[in-house]
Amino acid sequence: MKFFDREKEVALLQEINQKSLTNAQFTVLTGRRRIGKTTLVFKAYQNQPIIYLFVSRKSEKDLCSGFMREIESKVGIPMLGNANTFGEVFEYLMKLSRERPLTVFIDEFQDFKFVNPSVFSDIQRIWDLNKEHGKINLIVGGSINSLMNEIFRDNKQPLYQRETRFIKLHGFSPSVLKDILSYYHPNYTHEDLLALYSFTGGVAKYVELFIDNQIFTCQQMVDFMVRDGSTFLDEGKVMLIGEFGKEYGTYFSILSAIAGGHTTRNEIEDKVGKEIGGYLSKLENDYELISKRQPIYEKTTNKNVTYSLKDNFLTFWFRFIFKFGYMLEIGSYRKLREVIMRDYETFSGCMLERYFRDKLAEGEEFTRIGGWWDRKGGNEIDIVTAEDFERKLDFIEVKRQPERFKPSLLEEKIKFFFQAHKELASFIYTSRCLSMEDM
Repeated sequence: MKFFDREKEVALLQEINQKSLTNAQFTVLTGRRRIGKTTLVFKAYQNQPIIYLFVSRKSEKDLCSGFMREIESKVGIPMLGNANTFGEVFEYLMKLSRERPLTVFIDEFQDFKFVNPSVFSDIQRIWDLNKEHGKINLIVGGSINSLMNEIFRDNKQPLYQRETRFIKLHGFSPSVLKDILSYYHPNYTHEDLLALYSFTGGVAKYVELFIDNQIFTCQQMVDFMVRDGSTFLDEGKVMLIGEFGKEYGTYFSILSAIAGGHTTRNEIEDKVGKEIGGYLSKLENDYELISKRQPIYEKTTNKNVTYSLKDNFLTFWFRFIFKFGYMLEIGSYRKLREVIMRDYETFSGCMLERYFRDKLAEGEEFTRIGGWWDRKGGNEIDIVTAEDFERKLDFIEVKRQPERFKPSLLEEKIKFFFQAHKELASFIYTSRCLSMEDM
């Protein structure tokens, strides 16, 4: 698959590179596994040499041996002697950058914690001593969000606020997914687009796997994901066990409950069988895997709260792959595919609502986008957009088929909304339905 989107990120990285010619730059690039961080860096700097250092969980000496070979091949200068620590390697690079500009990309940077945690202190010391005279464009990338936040956002850590730029990479937007399908499958249907969005959430590697294998329809995607040897089947574990460590069992149970439609704290605790307040807080703030949802214009922070998984693929994975893992253990792939297709309309209906939220957010036209429901959890309105300065509201119901929309029912819900928010009585409002025809 050819390179799509990321124009802003490419331009930003090129701007940072230009600045590094006079002032050393330290960029942190984060994003979930498979999102396309490495591809982005190499695209941005495709016309210049990049010293690429990949951190794997092996001995520091072995890592440095490989790093030295990479450095020598890119700069054309043999290092004198052997470097046994990353501090020695990094100091060499910083001093070399005084004489010539360097672009250095350290991938899976957070894994230094498992190699030698003192590496971060070494980097801090060497950076502080040499940055004034260096011409280095240093990029560090990481896919374990909690560790990257700990390294750079915890004021007790040596690299706290040492970066000059922090970039968080997200999945492709709905408009980019449409561009990709238009390019490779011009006759795509709305159902094809919804399936691609629902299963991938715009994660570049997942999209690429489908496109490169000419997988375009919902049934084809399910068949491709749920088969012997599929990389999708273990993806949730591979992605998250590194985040959660020994407590992954409890976190997986919580995420599975949320993906299965148990969205309030009481419902989740009933499903998991234990108190989960601390876990929910970490999932939201440290791991950034779930989002707390409240009715739009809700003034309190702890009332009428529901939770949802932020990642589309993980929502699918926990709802089907993790939940029905016992089928996979006996190789019952066909049966699991049947279960997914049986429940797909319900699953994709929720994803359609998320699709339109993302699509509306792309336009940057509103001051708020959310949903609304009353204190009892009823009279739910799928999407409410607000323009506070122009005092406008738009109430939206999302339906797969437009004929299922009942305007009178939405108007009744709107009455309840204004009864709960009398301070908005002067706002002008519109109401409508968005269906698959509007994708």
